[in-house]
Amino acid sequence: QGMVCHETYKSTSGNWLLPEQVKKTESGALVDSVSGEAVTLGRVEKMSKSKKNVVDPRHIIESYGADTARLFMMSDSPPERDLEWTDAGIDGAWRYVNKLWRLLYEHLDAIQSAGDPASVTSGKALEIRKKTHQTIEAVTQDIEAFHYNKMVAHIRELSNLLGSIDTSDKQNAAAFREGIEVLIHLIAPLTPHLAEAMWQTLGHDDLVALRAWPETDSSLLVNDVITIAVQVNGKVRATMDVSPGASREELEKAALEQPNVIRALEEKSVRKVITVPGKIVNVVAA
Repeated sequence: QGMVCHETYKSTSGNWLLPEQVKKTESGALVDSVSGEAVTLGRVEKMSKSKKNVVDPRHIIESYGADTARLFMMSDSPPERDLEWTDAGIDGAWRYVNKLWRLLYEHLDAIQSAGDPASVTSGKALEIRKKTHQTIEAVTQDIEAFHYNKMVAHIRELSNLLGSIDTSDKQNAAAFREGIEVLIHLIAPLTPHLAEAMWQTLGHDDLVALRAWPETDSSLLVNDVITIAVQVNGKVRATMDVSPGASREELEKAALEQPNVIRALEEKSVRKVITVPGKIVNVVAA
């Protein structure tokens, strides 16, 4: 189990100081906020009362809210590693909480009357739906494995994709509505207050905490294409999107038809083609 750590501070008189007792001058020097004594910045160590490198959670909650504190602690490090408590980390979590609020409100009008996401069959909307259901599966596995930092990373990936969609399109709006509702479910264990507020804003009159955990649609978990690199003599010359089930012969043919590969092979003869299905094609030429 990792420890929560923080920088240590000691005055010139040899006294340990609490983080809130230290301020930074315009020149960047650290001083005692009361006496003005110079302060030495020590090592990052586990929080302890003896070295006073502790942070009162009340100050964090008053300034940023409980959800921000929870999100930061879960997102920064895996449970077996030490967590370094930093103002920058807290600020980052707070900005993400606000980003989710904006994400919902910027698209709220467009998704109020969104249709059935099951009607989505192609384009950006289908990409959103696939990412939504792949995220459900990933986050469920992360929670079961106590990988909360990975859980947050997967949720961020989904929110980033949702932020790129144009909800003036009806299919996009339907996919966004499903995606944002799933995101609220997934982030509720980390930021319960935010999740419930967003849930109510969407027009629900119950609690997301009382809803069943979202289920995946298995048909949306399979990628139709994968991207693999094409090398010539070990140097990447192109990438190509192919079917996950493409044969070695199909991959070799597609690789040799890439324009950049054709140019790289000018005045050369192909000696052999090394193919690792699903990963890479390397053309050896001389």
